[in-house]
Amino acid sequence: MPEEHRVAVAVIHGMGSQGDRPQAANAVSFSRDLYTALRKRMGAARFDTLVGWREIFWSDILQERQQSYMDRALKGQANWMGARDFVMHRLADAAAYRWEKGDHAYVYPQVHARVSNAIAHLEVVTGGRAPLIVLAHSLGGQIISNHIWDLQRKYTTAPTPFQRFETMAGMITFGCNIPVFTFSCKPDDVKAIERPGTAIPVGKRFNPWWVNLNSRNDILGMPLAEAGDGYAALAAREELRDRWISAGNVLTAWNPLSHNAYWADSDVHGSVVAMIEKSMQIGPVG
Repeated sequence: MPEEHRVAVAVIHGMGSQGDRPQAANAVSFSRDLYTALRKRMGAARFDTLVGWREIFWSDILQERQQSYMDRALKGQANWMGARDFVMHRLADAAAYRWEKGDHAYVYPQVHARVSNAIAHLEVVTGGRAPLIVLAHSLGGQIISNHIWDLQRKYTTAPTPFQRFETMAGMITFGCNIPVFTFSCKPDDVKAIERPGTAIPVGKRFNPWWVNLNSRNDILGMPLAEAGDGYAALAAREELRDRWISAGNVLTAWNPLSHNAYWADSDVHGSVVAMIEKSMQIGPVG
């Protein structure tokens, strides 16, 4: 059996009510179903020895303020509170997360500071030379894509190859809504990130390095290859693969609730295990 090496896994949540208080660095909260399933599939001892796991949590930046508004302005007065909750804790997240210049920048830099801090912590935990895998749900895919874009375009910087995502072996997005954000750009301006993992030896890189999973009934999850020429080029080079699945169970798989069902879905679990096990064969990077 080939020798297996340590890998680093960063997992980021998307829109929705994940919690209104910052969490501990090593907490496993929103990714609990996925984390537990992977430990079972791979074996707890093997997983704990070879996988460094870190959540990127940012929900509290917006959630307390959103909920406070709903309690003051809507509670006991408005109808359809369930639908209003969906709008406030999901669509409002997407509306608030936008790039702005200078003193007007507010949510975007806070969210990306959380990404930077989590990746820096994961580097300490795994030693900085481990191949990195990113798992991103929903709006988390847009956040990670923007973070890598900003690093690749040198709009921001980071002190080490690991923190610049140069050791990134692969990424799995699920319930991804990146295409929604492309419509604010001119068609010719829609670009995709390039492969971040430039520190990984060419012979140890794999395709696709970006796997995008979407449930057929998830109204917030969308394929990427048709989002613009940059994404089409990634797909043509077999670096990006869109894949349809049916996430959820008998209560959620057939309706829009499947957007939150990926964490406990066996197809997602299988895709993540496959990418982790591929990355275990790479060995220390750099």
